[in-house]
Amino acid sequence: MKFSRTIPVAAVVAATTLALAGCSVPGEAGTAVKTVAADDALTIGFSQATQQSPFYVSLSDAASARAEENGDELLMVDANGDVTKQNNDVQDLITRGVDVLIINPVDPKGIAPALAAAEAAGIQVVTVDRPVESGAVSFVGRDNEAMGKLVGDQLVATLGDAGGTVVEIQGDAGGAVAAARSAGFHDAVDAVPSIEVVEGPYANYVRSEAVTAMQDLLQANPDVKAVYAHNDDMALGAMQVLGENGRSDVKVFGVDGLMEAVEAIADGDQYVATAVNDPGSEGASAVDTASSVARGEAVDEFVDAGTGLISKDNASTLVGTTTFAEATK
Repeated sequence: MKFSRTIPVAAVVAATTLALAGCSVPGEAGTAVKTVAADDALTIGFSQATQQSPFYVSLSDAASARAEENGDELLMVDANGDVTKQNNDVQDLITRGVDVLIINPVDPKGIAPALAAAEAAGIQVVTVDRPVESGAVSFVGRDNEAMGKLVGDQLVATLGDAGGTVVEIQGDAGGAVAAARSAGFHDAVDAVPSIEVVEGPYANYVRSEAVTAMQDLLQANPDVKAVYAHNDDMALGAMQVLGENGRSDVKVFGVDGLMEAVEAIADGDQYVATAVNDPGSEGASAVDTASSVARGEAVDEFVDAGTGLISKDNASTLVGTTTFAEATK
């Protein structure tokens, strides 16, 4: 099953391939930009936002595997959701002499000190999964707003004209991914007068937090017809609570293509849809992009890893042994 890309890859950044690799060259602001010869092994620094989610664990594992495959060294540090720690982690990676940085920002604005430190050291940055407004050469990720709309459209079609109350379990407060997934979802459902969305608490993409949230939400909204969670792990937590309360009538929707969710879609009728967000391809692409950047090669400002809807129509073809359904081009 192939997915159509939701948005085209952004135009290639206007950059010139270096004629002489393995040297430092002036950047736009006069800072010497570090580059590495094509045949030399790289030391890549990777600052991960958190490892408290299966998605980020898989992304980190894929990045490590691709670096090893390429003969490069990947130094990974975990910010554990703390932007202050992330800024300190990046400074430590710079001190350790990395050639290029990959950053998954805890807070795209709060990471500004780390980006400034990298620029001052002449070390270029690639962001993954979450973009920043400035300070990075390239962003490797997906259109989270498009994912939210894909799933929202499917929810609208599933509920039909009758509509009803829909509970939304949100990701992280202030997070760009959560905001985008919510915006895309509301773009689909807000146009339907018969649907009322109850915005639940932030459960930080963690299943156990979503379980607690859903217990309260179900008690306050016994007429709920559907649940939309910003990732599958939270959606599965919500479905657990629904099952414990005999509410198999409530439809469930998520995002990410977590294999447990894909199997639930293929095998049952309660979990209706999710959207592809394969961390494996994203992690590998981030390392490849960082490698190109470190060698002075031109890269796209946005490297789109692609997405698509997973529903009853295709879920069985995507069931496999990976933690997440794999994206197909």
